[in-house]
Amino acid sequence: MKMFSLLQAITLAVLPLPAFAAINILACEPEWGALAQEIGGDKVSVYEATNALQDVHHIQAKPSLLARTRNAEMVVCTGSELEIGWLPILLQQSGNAKIQPGKPGYFEAAHYVRMLEVPTRLDRAEGDVHPGGNPHIQTDPRNIALVADALAKRLAEVDPTNASIYQSRYKAFTERWTAAILNWEKQAAPLKGAAIVVQHKGFPYLENWLGLKEVAALEPKPGVEPTSAHLAEVLAQLQRQPAKMVIRAAYNDGRASEWLSERAKIPAVSLPFTVGGSDKAKDLFGLFDDTVQRLLAAAK
Repeated sequence: MKMFSLLQAITLAVLPLPAFAAINILACEPEWGALAQEIGGDKVSVYEATNALQDVHHIQAKPSLLARTRNAEMVVCTGSELEIGWLPILLQQSGNAKIQPGKPGYFEAAHYVRMLEVPTRLDRAEGDVHPGGNPHIQTDPRNIALVADALAKRLAEVDPTNASIYQSRYKAFTERWTAAILNWEKQAAPLKGAAIVVQHKGFPYLENWLGLKEVAALEPKPGVEPTSAHLAEVLAQLQRQPAKMVIRAAYNDGRASEWLSERAKIPAVSLPFTVGGSDKAKDLFGLFDDTVQRLLAAAK
């Protein structure tokens, strides 16, 4: 018996110690999943609830997603009611106290940036209007930088053991990101003042960053599919006020923008909108590399 115990002790001594389990993060959108991975490295395990070819406004709270929510130690989402149709259901049914609003495990990116297009009055007749402002904050890389700072601090709060690692990775990311922003802005300088048409009002932050001028939207109201009559009105408007291009997100149905492109003789541009929205947008850096290049190619 003593010999058996001795052998057990020797075996345990030579076996490698188990690694600490990674923090389970449920990211509502790919951009925040990518950012959490940049800052967390191997200390986090990230699952993305949506992908770039889905309209985040309209996601189903499926059982598989509920299972992920139950096991999450953090949820990282845009907020500003972008996920209002499905996230509250998941949170309520998960029974997971760690990730409820007000807890450290609940993180909304929109809290850390200056919101644009904040409505002065709320009326659902005006379409898919968000009380806190337009939620598509990820199209401006300066917003990504602000969210990264807040997310690094929150990760350190949720997982204080690895706080120094999160801070170190955040610092390294910020140095690369700041340099990348300067490069993108230099490349995109010719786009300043360019008139554009948008399919969905999903680009005010991109427009604000690069100085683009939105002159029309194909959706008569946010989230409302364009009618033939409205498209004809936009086409007539462009005869008086020309635009350089019509842009849409990767998840948008391209028929309306292609219709306008053909008749107005301007390029229709599909932008990745988030990580995974194109072959080149494999991470956050690729997202903006590809976005800027697609805009420049259309503006020539």
